[in-house]
Amino acid sequence: MSVNPELRTLDIAIPAQPQSLVQLSLLLADENINLQAASALIETDMALASAVLKAVNSSLYGLRGRVQSVQQAVTYLGMREVAAITFEMGLRAAFPPAPELDPIWHRAARRGLLMGRLAAALSLDAWGAHSAGLFEECGKAVLFRHAPDHYRSMLRAVQDDTALVQLEHTGFGVSHDALGAALCESWGLGAAAVASVRHHVQARATLRLPDIPARRPICALSVLAGGWLDAPDDLPALIEAVAPQAELDPLLVLRALQRVGGQLAEADETGAMA
Repeated sequence: MSVNPELRTLDIAIPAQPQSLVQLSLLLADENINLQAASALIETDMALASAVLKAVNSSLYGLRGRVQSVQQAVTYLGMREVAAITFEMGLRAAFPPAPELDPIWHRAARRGLLMGRLAAALSLDAWGAHSAGLFEECGKAVLFRHAPDHYRSMLRAVQDDTALVQLEHTGFGVSHDALGAALCESWGLGAAAVASVRHHVQARATLRLPDIPARRPICALSVLAGGWLDAPDDLPALIEAVAPQAELDPLLVLRALQRVGGQLAEADETGAMA
């Protein structure tokens, strides 16, 4: 997909989707996905497959015994989570390594897994939710690659994303939420995931979800995941504010969040997030 022409005029490059992920996207679009073909595709990229297996074998996923192949990972975790890990590794590889980006990728892994499993528990689009969580802050990586020294100072100067987007608009004429949405579009993610990335800063600040009803559930999960990661004491109020907007039962959301959040909290205690 093409990048918004307005962003092109800013001379900020959006990284192209790796060819292996293009092919994986095509396989995922098939309702009768060939799991063996998808696994084989990931394994053709040795660096990517190695990174996927390293992630799968972390205590974050709580598997018993060591997984030695992508196909085995699919058997234990399912194609959606393995595909999401693959996209996560492909996204990270699209940018030069930098200490400033490590916290972004760290949060992305946790947020994506949380949103994907919440969506599955609530019978929502789990792939859309997981990918939205992974890509939510990717616009920051785009800006860091574009102007590392300038953007490094911006990251140090603010305490939250609401203040950051104001600095970004002043310094670059665009903010990371818009750039992240553009990257999602160019990488072929679904409309609801794109909308969640585009609106996540505003939604967290105002607790107002996008106007289009179909875009609201994943954005609601983004708000809740952000609360779980940054301000867990605020979760009951967040649930009451955003769940009805997305036509979700607050009690069911609370139960799902407690269950899935508990899984990740247990991983925290075993050192998966260190």
